Amino acid sequence: MATKERIPACRIRTRCLIISDTHGMQLPVDIHTPVDVAIHCGDLTQHSRLDEFQSAIELIEKLNAPLKIVIAGNHDFSLDIPVFKQKILEANRLSLEPLDNVTIRKEYGDYGTARQMLQESRKKGIIFVDEGSHRFSLQNGALLSIYASPYTPSTASSSGWGFQYSGIHNFEIENGIDIVVTHAQPRIHCFGHAHDGWGAKMVAWRPQISDMPSHFTDIDNDKSYVIENMISLNGSKFESAEEMKAREDRMNGCKERGYCEQEWTDYNTLGMTLFVNAAVSGNNGSNQLPWVVDIELPLNS
Repeated sequence: MATKERIPACRIRTRCLIISDTHGMQLPVDIHTPVDVAIHCGDLTQHSRLDEFQSAIELIEKLNAPLKIVIAGNHDFSLDIPVFKQKILEANRLSLEPLDNVTIRKEYGDYGTARQMLQESRKKGIIFVDEGSHRFSLQNGALLSIYASPYTPSTASSSGWGFQYSGIHNFEIENGIDIVVTHAQPRIHCFGHAHDGWGAKMVAWRPQISDMPSHFTDIDNDKSYVIENMISLNGSKFESAEEMKAREDRMNGCKERGYCEQEWTDYNTLGMTLFVNAAVSGNNGSNQLPWVVDIELPLNS
């Protein structure tokens, strides 16, 4: 964890809880730690059913944060109305007899029902956001600027889901954005979708960014480093006894808290972005931990 440093008077330390890919399930450990803002990076559900959305709302409502920001994921296809309509048409085409509309409404609701559920949860401090830039005045006096997008690329093995694109998608991220919230992989870029990619990495950018940025040309790998991932938590057969002890202590601390944490005084690390994959659903039904990240935000003047 980074060392605590003095925060300039014009900035406010802000604690963020980041989760993703809960798929209608509850967290394995209830998190009681108070934070300034909680962010869910999508895949609230597994099958986009209304009962799963209700479970997701109940999970998010329990988080100890005055503001809870939520985006959709590809599994939440009933929030993507054109895709939802297409799925029903396709199901009717493949069925031997027309589907029972009453059953469909009971499971999935009408077009827009799931979105209405999320919008009505605003009174519980849950803010569902669509793609674009959003600014929030936090209770701690800070101003938070985020860019959100639920869109993920369509592939041969994962097509027909919600919020997907083929080829190129234009992510219009403005200058001055504090946190980028997407469902597939600024200062913090939090996401999920790739369950086995759970973890956090500090990425250093090269001084000059190319016109067509890429991982190979614009990231300074010598100055970038992994904070935590599944390999570092699970260890390897080559680690020493001391390394094993340190890893187990670190892992036990995360499990007792119910989350992994990272403190980042980013005003001293210009040209760096903290990438966080907060998918809590692991492969083969395993549970992974949410992330809590401390950053400094400008005062809301």
